Amino acid sequence: MMLRYALQTVRDRKGGFLGAFLALLCAAALITACGTLLETGLRGTVRTERYGAAPVLVSADQNVHRTVVKHKKGKTKVKHKAKPLAERAWLAHDIVRKVRAVPGVRRAVPELTFPAEPLAAGAADPDRPAHGHAWDSAALTPYTLAAGTAPRSGGDVVVDRVLADRAHLTVGGRLTVQSTQEPRTYRVTGIAEPGAGATVTHQTSLFFSTAEAERLAAHPGQVTAIGVVPERGRDVGALKEAVAAALDGTTAQVTTGGGRGPVEFLDASAARVKLVSMGGAMGGTSLLVAVLVVVGTFALSVQQRHRELALLRAIAATPRQIRSLLGCEALLVGAAAGIIGSLAGLPLGGWLYGRFVALGSVPPTLERTVSLFPVAAGLAATLFGAWAATRVAARRIGRIRPAAALSEASAAPVRPALARTVAGLVALAGGTVLVIVLAGLRTEAASTPVTFLSVVVLAVAVALLGPLLVRATAAVLGRPLRTAGPAARLATANLKGHAARMAAVVTPLTLLVGMTCTVLFVQPTLGDAARAQTRAGVRADWVLGAQGPGIPQAAVREVRRAPGTTATEIVRSTVRVGLDKYPAQGLTAAGVTRTWDPDVTAGSLEGFGARSVAVSRLAADQQHLKPGSTLKLTLGDGTPVSLTVAAVYARGLGFGDLTVAHDLLARHVDNPLASSVLVSTSRSQEQLAHTLREFPGVRVLSPGDADGLRAERQQDDAEVNIIAMALVLAFTAIAVVNTLAMSVSERIREFALLRLAGATRHQVLRMLRVEALTVVLMGVGLGSGIAAAVLSAFSLGMTGTAAPAVLPLTYVTVVAAAAVLALTATAMPGRVALRVRPVTMATAKE
Repeated sequence: MMLRYALQTVRDRKGGFLGAFLALLCAAALITACGTLLETGLRGTVRTERYGAAPVLVSADQNVHRTVVKHKKGKTKVKHKAKPLAERAWLAHDIVRKVRAVPGVRRAVPELTFPAEPLAAGAADPDRPAHGHAWDSAALTPYTLAAGTAPRSGGDVVVDRVLADRAHLTVGGRLTVQSTQEPRTYRVTGIAEPGAGATVTHQTSLFFSTAEAERLAAHPGQVTAIGVVPERGRDVGALKEAVAAALDGTTAQVTTGGGRGPVEFLDASAARVKLVSMGGAMGGTSLLVAVLVVVGTFALSVQQRHRELALLRAIAATPRQIRSLLGCEALLVGAAAGIIGSLAGLPLGGWLYGRFVALGSVPPTLERTVSLFPVAAGLAATLFGAWAATRVAARRIGRIRPAAALSEASAAPVRPALARTVAGLVALAGGTVLVIVLAGLRTEAASTPVTFLSVVVLAVAVALLGPLLVRATAAVLGRPLRTAGPAARLATANLKGHAARMAAVVTPLTLLVGMTCTVLFVQPTLGDAARAQTRAGVRADWVLGAQGPGIPQAAVREVRRAPGTTATEIVRSTVRVGLDKYPAQGLTAAGVTRTWDPDVTAGSLEGFGARSVAVSRLAADQQHLKPGSTLKLTLGDGTPVSLTVAAVYARGLGFGDLTVAHDLLARHVDNPLASSVLVSTSRSQEQLAHTLREFPGVRVLSPGDADGLRAERQQDDAEVNIIAMALVLAFTAIAVVNTLAMSVSERIREFALLRLAGATRHQVLRMLRVEALTVVLMGVGLGSGIAAAVLSAFSLGMTGTAAPAVLPLTYVTVVAAAAVLALTATAMPGRVALRVRPVTMATAKE
């Protein structure tokens, strides 16, 4: 029975439910899109290419493991935890012999993978990174020769067909390759292409002789992986178990089927964690924002029907029946909006995934996965949000006595409910606590989710305390507005008399300004602080940068030939202390204080050597270190080392949390070439460039130009974050327009009565503009205040100073955009409402 009444109401009041429908539709699309990212991170496919012909693959363990034992209340809990390594872990070559001895193994082919960048014109393709291999492992794909012969000497190379076509290479031609050593020119002896059934679309392959591949891989006595080909008729699953049993006691991992892809594409495995984190954070923020917006929209919708609902109470409808009617209406609207919005969220999620791939944040090797789970989650969240929003919005009309219902509906409440005020104060206290906690967080991974949660919680406080804030604003602006003419006086009266209606409009605008400013200024706050530390800490006269994979040792040797020149090579990686992850850099120790000043606060860099480590204050505080302490860490490829702390420095944002010897770190990274070189010399930029003329991929930069390149990379990182939150901001902007349009549209009868009382059309529109400008002033002020508090706390925790980086032009653009949205969303429905003749509207039934 109640469902039939609800269906009839929705049919008869389509316009009244349009605002709620749009809010729910956008919420469903947003949640579904985030759900597809989360699902891709959890279940996305990583297909193998290089190992397509090897059903069983043996590789090194790509995780660092720790066992945590906790004793609590007489019970002992043992937890085994694992975290991924940043670089490729390598296997001992002796394991090849053990695998070959397993019954059922026809071939065990050792694989070597290392960077090998072809330097010919047109050879580079960012979508197909180049890797070098030994020709012996070509059978793992399989690659077969389409022309020429296999490489036999150290000066031979076989290239794949795609590279040959792209760089116009032919058999007998010459190709210069930059690998882990100095650039070398090879003779192209053959062109290879994948065999039947094999597909290689995400990489470029160059094949060398076995001896040359071992030299370039720079991991003597180790292999990247071992491809295992079973004997004819041998069950792959049984062979996997046999190989695993033979390797029991080692750290080797045995995979088959879909497990081979993550071994081949380590960046795809790392991107899983990023997507799960990003999708979860975006989804959580989206859900909180959606609930806040939907509750406000339904509250405004119920408020517009207050007289109708009061009449139902006056004819003896019970509070339960009112809530049941509204709940059924909400579920009907939520179901329609949820189905359409969830289906629309699938292509929206595809667009997000495509943007992340285009920006390099997610590799294309991690294929997008789509199923019904995100659609079901979006629909369920929409239905629950609609139902919960209606329950919250309908509680006042359900509590009042039937006899007093119509009188309650005839005028707006004088003051907000006590429970609402108390809840608002609790939300304000919770937001304050989050801001205080944020000021104490010193890692980006910990502070980022708290940053956006703080904005949402403080926006909730604004939503709950909105009527009081509107009345306070009206009291402050009342005197100047009263002197601005009759339209301004009418606007002031509306602000005071309909504070709840105005508060419903202020909330999404506050959220829009606060969230937008936070999203736009978080990354510059962190990036500018890091760049400032880098600028202050670089003492070098010049900085060498690389346009290719890195700066070869031969180039550095040429620079060092001049007397009085110090060249500090820098190689970067990520290491783990226990399970904690830290960015690390390796520096050549000789003369390092001439080129680099990390602002040492304890200890000294004098005598910094192969077994030394310098740590940032953050790392020192977290790991309880001081000069002379022993630090046990795991390098990027899983190698454990113990180092002695030589110094503690303050500029950790600019230079990373750990600094070790260059040679130590370079031996344990995939690409040992220096990412940059700091040069202290009396020579000019032109003289250095002449010295390095044999290395066209090396650029000589001033410290200022190098800082400019860092700023460009910072902008690229910021773009990823902006794209990640763009949908939330777009949803909030739509909510602003939607809520303002609903608020104006419901006042058609009020406008008609004002016209009949003598107000002109121009005066009514001016009244709306004054109200809109007041709403903009409140929304911008509250949103800016929230953003300022949150960003200051973020800056204090991450940089040590409460000085967020606010770009004036960007901030003005945000404010202008919010003002345009508010004024447009007010003026357009207002003009439409005023087209109706006042007499017709005033005498029409509601």
